[in-house]
Amino acid sequence: MTSTRSKKLCLAQQPDADEMLSRDPFALLVGMLLDQQIPMERAFAGPVAIAKRMAGPFDPSTVAHYDPDAFVEVVAGPPAVHRFPTAMAARIQTLAKHLDEEYGGNASALWSDVKSGDDLLARLSALPGFGAQKAKIFVALLGKQLKVRPRGWREASEPYGEDGAYKSVADVIDVASLVKVRQFKQEQQLVQQRVVARPLRRTRNG
Repeated sequence: MTSTRSKKLCLAQQPDADEMLSRDPFALLVGMLLDQQIPMERAFAGPVAIAKRMAGPFDPSTVAHYDPDAFVEVVAGPPAVHRFPTAMAARIQTLAKHLDEEYGGNASALWSDVKSGDDLLARLSALPGFGAQKAKIFVALLGKQLKVRPRGWREASEPYGEDGAYKSVADVIDVASLVKVRQFKQEQQLVQQRVVARPLRRTRNG
């Protein structure tokens, strides 16, 4: 298993989960995949929960070849790793298959030999379940916390690579920073709601 860093990450806010995220690149990618429609810390606690319930090691090859129905049961718990366990179980297995086929089951190979931020972003964007925003956030996470900094990584991760910002999981290093990131996301949601509401008001008035 290739280590991501020696200093522990604090994304799940749980010792065993954060320890796993710190040493296991596949776990970190799965946590990032799960980080949607549920609290961030719950998403990043998902990999250690899955690993404890699985028969066999938690690695791309084992997960990719796991019986799909049995893997749904692993993700569903109880407690469920995600609010949509069936869909997320399928997404995790699809991600694992991609890593197994394209990178020989070595998740860290995604970034270990990368030459530029654009190249890294392209590799992450090609991952099943990783859209443009998720890929940029992961580039920022690698650069800010794991010291994976190919040329142009900040530009490739804009706006999440900005120093001193609290915009995403890339900026979470403790409880206080988690609160700031959550506040930023709530503010962004309010802004989006106002943008959507304006045309509706004009239509009703018109």
